[in-house]
Amino acid sequence: AVDHLQIARELGPLIESCSDEIERIRDLPDNLFERLIEHDLFRLVQPRDYGGAEVSPLEIVRFIEEIGRHDASTAWCLGQNNICGAIAAWMEPDAAREVFSSPRQILAWGPGPGEAHAVPGGYRLSGRFDFASGSRHATWLGAHVPVYLADGSRKPAVDGSTTPYTLLFPRESVEVKDTWQVIGLKGTGSDSYVVEDLFVPEHRVVARHLSTPRRVAGRLYALTQSNLYASSFSGLALGIARAYIDDFVGRMRDTIPRGAARSRGHNHVVQSKVGQSEARLRSARAFLYETVEEIWSTVQSGADPSLDELVRLRLASTWATQQAREIIADLYLAAGALAIFESQPFERRFRDIHTVAQQIQGHAAHFETCGQILMGMKPDRSMFTF
Repeated sequence: AVDHLQIARELGPLIESCSDEIERIRDLPDNLFERLIEHDLFRLVQPRDYGGAEVSPLEIVRFIEEIGRHDASTAWCLGQNNICGAIAAWMEPDAAREVFSSPRQILAWGPGPGEAHAVPGGYRLSGRFDFASGSRHATWLGAHVPVYLADGSRKPAVDGSTTPYTLLFPRESVEVKDTWQVIGLKGTGSDSYVVEDLFVPEHRVVARHLSTPRRVAGRLYALTQSNLYASSFSGLALGIARAYIDDFVGRMRDTIPRGAARSRGHNHVVQSKVGQSEARLRSARAFLYETVEEIWSTVQSGADPSLDELVRLRLASTWATQQAREIIADLYLAAGALAIFESQPFERRFRDIHTVAQQIQGHAAHFETCGQILMGMKPDRSMFTF
């Protein structure tokens, strides 16, 4: 079996050497992208039936965490593009082979208002979609929209619900807008795209609802893409925090402030912050890893995850992301003026982790949802099931 974690470690120096360029061009540079393709690192979550590695959930978390230690934008793109590829498990085989025909066939998508209307042979799609991470090197894009039949009624899912469908189409068939002017995760190129009355054939209209039978046997796909996004992006947050602590310790140990006799590392506040940060990071990581392993054990047994397990996964992933953000915010303040310089390894990670924590998968609002369920209430469960 391919050791993707070891590959991530070996690529670490190259990724770090590209980090300034990644930030500047707001994309992955060609030399790095080609190495990722060479190691087939955009198909880790795709079904084996279509050339993917179909790794376990914990493997993708570990992989993204390791890449995140070296560059957050690279890790985010790999997480996003890989998990988009899991949709192949719900696609008609011929359509999956069309979209995912080689390691260079990469899918990206983003949310946005839009709709599709039935016409002979398929649907006409219109809308604007944003936050399409990894779209600059993608070959395919997707849209999650309500679908309307010829009589104007909403096309239901298998269980009768009105969950959106996903339509897939070549990137070159739509207008991509350079909108990614942001403070963090700059290198993800999470642009917007506009679709105007685009014909999408029936075979590239995908239902990925829980009620939709999967077309491959792999137990990985008993988890939703939302479950995989949550766990992998929280792994990324842990990777950013791990690198931040390590660099903080090195700089504080070796830097002697002006007018001081000893390094910053001798400051009692700095020492306490390091100890607390290490404890918080390791406990958050342990909670995430334990939860991912538990839910994977359940699905490997042939069962679908219970609501209790999905709540724990959402709690663990959100907690990991928010703890990573708090750790970095505390250490940023403790580093003093040193932290504001672009020449130091602090300010970019500070911006990146705050951007990660703003994204829906790691947003603190999930604590409220989980708390309601734990108290026996019935909140919106869409973040657990789609």
